[in-house]
Amino acid sequence: MDIYENNHPGLTPESSAQIPPDPAEVPQPMPLSPVAGSPDKVNPQECPPACEEPKAADEKPRKKRGKKVWKILLPCLLSIILVASSCGITAFCVNGIWQHRNAQTIQALNYLYEQIQDLQEQIKDNSFTGNGNSISGSPNTGVDGGMTPGQVYATCVDSVAAIVATTTTGTSSGSGFILSADGYILTNYHVVENATNLTVTTSDGTEYPAVPVGFDDRNDIALIRIEAQDLPYATLGSSDDLIVGDQVVAIGNPLGELTSTLTVGYISAKERDVTTDGTIINMLQTDAAINAGNSGGPLFNMKGEVVGIITAKYSGSTSSGASIEGIGFAIPIDDVTEKIQQLKDFGYVSTPYMGVSVDNRNSGIGAYVVSVESDGSAYAAGIRAGDIIMALGDHQVTSVEYLTKALKNFKVGDTTTVTVLRGRKLVDLTITLAEKPRTSQPTPSEALPSDTPETPSNDSIFPDWWDNFFGNGG
Repeated sequence: MDIYENNHPGLTPESSAQIPPDPAEVPQPMPLSPVAGSPDKVNPQECPPACEEPKAADEKPRKKRGKKVWKILLPCLLSIILVASSCGITAFCVNGIWQHRNAQTIQALNYLYEQIQDLQEQIKDNSFTGNGNSISGSPNTGVDGGMTPGQVYATCVDSVAAIVATTTTGTSSGSGFILSADGYILTNYHVVENATNLTVTTSDGTEYPAVPVGFDDRNDIALIRIEAQDLPYATLGSSDDLIVGDQVVAIGNPLGELTSTLTVGYISAKERDVTTDGTIINMLQTDAAINAGNSGGPLFNMKGEVVGIITAKYSGSTSSGASIEGIGFAIPIDDVTEKIQQLKDFGYVSTPYMGVSVDNRNSGIGAYVVSVESDGSAYAAGIRAGDIIMALGDHQVTSVEYLTKALKNFKVGDTTTVTVLRGRKLVDLTITLAEKPRTSQPTPSEALPSDTPETPSNDSIFPDWWDNFFGNGG
């Protein structure tokens, strides 16, 4: 059915065109936008509220995405900065370490290069190859600018002499070393003790008669002299500079026959208190081979300097039957340097003296005073028989031997304190040490008897105490 017929009965399509339209059914034009450029144009970007799509009821409002991005990017950026900083610091430190190691390596190579150059110069000028000695061998230990044992031998052997001492009962042999070009020679006192004739043989085989200059029996040293000029002489070093483990060389006359023999070892210990005939001598211990005939010979460091005077060795076996090997002793050269000069100047060593007779009945506590000389320094200080001497100055005294050792720390004329135990009381007394009275000692002007010496034998004669303590190690 036609729509026009329903709504308007009796009207035809042709007549319906003349009926004015219902205002409500006629479409109304859209209002002009206030921003439109002209009244007949509508802004295509604007839409009336009626055309907007309604929002879903469950749709959440959108958040701004910029803040979320920065929250993600900021930690990442900080992490990147921290990693980069750490890498930079690590690279800087590693670079510094490598630079330090490179500097150390270069320094070590330079030192090695200098050592090689020094060795090449020695080979070129042949300065240490005299008498057919090779410069090869183990290097020095413990000293800068040192030599090998072979170099020490080639440099120093001509300053070492063999000594034969003739006594009324036989002969003894030992060694010594030349101190000056005009013939002063140092040796052990026990080598020349009671000698009626002395013969010195230098390394070239030349024999010289010798005369005594002086001796110090408490320190087991003696100075003798031969008439000669322009002799090669030894250089004195410092025993105080030695440390345990330093390499040393001994040159001497073992057995009285094997002249100019070299033995090599190390400093085994320092400041060994060795008791000899009631006297304690401070000594160096060495494992260099020492035998009868080495006594009085020099102990050299690896610079070719005398650091000790070979004195003795332990020999034989212990009470348990164990054999004793490699234990030798030498007097430190620093302990006798001043005494050598006194022997040369005066023929004796000025020694401090208390004027007491002591024994070891209270050994471990002190030295027991048996008697006191009425004109001695001990009597003047107030020391009396029956006192027990327990200290001299800062030095503890537990026996006669340690009283003798304590006295070695003082000079004639020194004033110090002596502590004695008198009954149950300790008493401190002041003592001024006098000079020990001189016994019969040789002087440079006292030549030895010119009697024809006995034919030397291979038997070495030593004082009884030396045989008992050291065996045949002189």
